[in-house]
Amino acid sequence: MQMNRRDFVKALGVVTGALVLYSATSTERAFAASTSTRGGKAMLYDASKCVGCRACQNACKQWNKLPAESIGYGNIYENPSDLSAKTWTLIKAREVQGHIGKELLFCKYQCMHCTEASCEAVCPTGAISHHGSAVVIDQKVCIGCGYCIQACPFNVPHKGHGFAVGATGKCTFCADRQAEGLPPACVEVCPAEALQFGEQNDLITVGRTRAELLKTNGYENASLYGENELGGLHVLYVLPYQPSVYRLPEAPQLATSRVSTQWLSGIAAASLIAVMPFWLLFSRKNRINELSTQVNARKEK
Repeated sequence: MQMNRRDFVKALGVVTGALVLYSATSTERAFAASTSTRGGKAMLYDASKCVGCRACQNACKQWNKLPAESIGYGNIYENPSDLSAKTWTLIKAREVQGHIGKELLFCKYQCMHCTEASCEAVCPTGAISHHGSAVVIDQKVCIGCGYCIQACPFNVPHKGHGFAVGATGKCTFCADRQAEGLPPACVEVCPAEALQFGEQNDLITVGRTRAELLKTNGYENASLYGENELGGLHVLYVLPYQPSVYRLPEAPQLATSRVSTQWLSGIAAASLIAVMPFWLLFSRKNRINELSTQVNARKEK
């Protein structure tokens, strides 16, 4: 039975559509099955207590054997300027006009270990998954596609130092220390007690109390950041001012709206590329048959 071009295109459309539907639904099922649930271990960072000593930053580098970075000659309050493959925890400072005059505000930046993690949602290989409360990247499975870098609302994952070619890395929430019953390295060394580690629900209660106390002291916009964002962050923040003052997204969004587009376009393109050789072969075979028919017709004449 011969198949003409129209039938071939129809069949291609059906196959591509089936692949897209299957992959998209299986991706959603896998993500739904692998995400963490609310609760478990968490960290509470109180920005109102932080003195900017960067002990947490140094402890992170020492425990994870991360090299120092050249700080350059930029803003002394922001050196290094951002998180990177070599810097998983970073303290930044900003001078702002607060309710008591000029204030130097400190803020700790790291992976938030979201319950609903965008990086996990977009990872096509399953390299990113929850280990308890920690969102961890398996370097042996990561292919360096960069989807997690684009999807993270906190700009956390980065490519570089010590990873497989093209792979990404970030804070692991000291999952190795937690496995031994120890708190994250950054929490252990904080001299100002700006960091606490414990059960998420307990820390939410502590954070709410601290935020209310700050409000009574004149910080009317004080809040607990992370209680509800992305299903609940496992790194919670007590902030005297609005999140945007600390360069944190006011309403971080799960990247699922972009996941469907990325997967659909990627699968469709891959399907077309995969069948292209067969299409060319089919077209060539049809052309040869047409020429052969024409030659035979002329011979009969």
